[in-house]
Amino acid sequence: MQRIFLKIIMTFGFIFCSGSLAFSGEEIGVDSGVTSWMITSTALVLLMIPGLAMFYGGLVRAKNVLGTMLHSYSAMAIIGVFWAVCGYSMSFGPSVMGGWFGWDPDLVFLSGIDDKIMDAGVPEYVFAMFQGKFAIITPAIIAGAFAERVRFKTYCIFILLWTILVYSPLCHWVWAEDGFIFNMGANGAIDFAGGTVVHISSGISALVIALYLGSRRGYPRTAMHPNNLVMTLIGAGLLWVGWFGFNAGSSIGSNLDTARALTVTQVAGASGALMWMLIEGFKHEKVTSLGVASGILAGLVVITPAAGVVQVKGAIILGFIASIFSYSAIQMKNKLGYDDTLDVFGIHGVSGIVGALGLTFFIRSSWMEEAAILAGGSWTVLQQLGVQALAVLITVIYASIITFILVVILEKTIGFRITEREEMEGLDHSLHGEHGYGLINLN
Repeated sequence: MQRIFLKIIMTFGFIFCSGSLAFSGEEIGVDSGVTSWMITSTALVLLMIPGLAMFYGGLVRAKNVLGTMLHSYSAMAIIGVFWAVCGYSMSFGPSVMGGWFGWDPDLVFLSGIDDKIMDAGVPEYVFAMFQGKFAIITPAIIAGAFAERVRFKTYCIFILLWTILVYSPLCHWVWAEDGFIFNMGANGAIDFAGGTVVHISSGISALVIALYLGSRRGYPRTAMHPNNLVMTLIGAGLLWVGWFGFNAGSSIGSNLDTARALTVTQVAGASGALMWMLIEGFKHEKVTSLGVASGILAGLVVITPAAGVVQVKGAIILGFIASIFSYSAIQMKNKLGYDDTLDVFGIHGVSGIVGALGLTFFIRSSWMEEAAILAGGSWTVLQQLGVQALAVLITVIYASIITFILVVILEKTIGFRITEREEMEGLDHSLHGEHGYGLINLN
């Protein structure tokens, strides 16, 4: 009898609580379905950061595995705090200083959004945290270009300054409603999830730093083999999974646009991997795990700016093209002899540019029709290509100049590169006093 009574009480309690929660959600305008998806997307993008750490960590020599992975994890700490303090305000606040970046005192420490619900029915806290993951992973991507040869302290200072001076302004220009790139042309420059803001900016900055700091000691004469390709493949898999949040979450909804972005993300990642397999198979008669992982990344990067406007056929073609261009860029790097350690420019920079420009030729007709109405009657592919090219050019020039200035100042003042002795010992021992695999004499 007591058990039956207890079950009745629990049942009524459950009904009462459920009804209260439902009423509360309707009262404040929260769309629980969209909010749930956006929370999931935020978690998926966060998953990409340890995925990137594993991807990079497996590619360096064993004596540098922890130091390399820490570049990603330290970005989670440093940029995670910066974004909450003022990064969100700089990126999505109203334009100040001629539109260089945004600023809203109410967004500092996120204090002004404590009870705000966006038009999509999502608490603004969720949107702020979603965008914050983009700010974290972008400087972490750059670290792959100068892996195995930079001071950890200087790297931490660099990513904070770079996020303030490069990422936040670009984010504001491209994604804020009053950003000038957002308002270019008839319907704005297209960057659905970060082709310019994330991949081109990080890829170009990576190239500038790699060229300025110079090669690792012994490169390319000394073979520098990856320490753990198994870990790299796992990292690539985590990145692919996380990319669904990266792209599909950028719809800031749970609707048809979300489904479209998710679908083309899957297709482009697969087509990028397939093309890299075909290239290696025909050229070397062997398909490598590193090649497949690189193709996956090229395909995912190329579709990032395009995920909101292209259809499946366009995603397949862009994935193929991205792998061809990125593979060629890496081969060119080997011929020119500069040391972009983990091919950040070759994959992120090149495929990001291919995606930002190439999407123009695969835009769905409904988007072009809307652009034509906004333009007053007509809008052509060539006109949109001009807008896309200008957005890419601005990103390349701005990121290059600011990154170069930052690196020169840091190298001349506190030093960016580690000493020869520290480099020979490896980052793990010389900078962190650890060993990734519990061994001492690692190459």
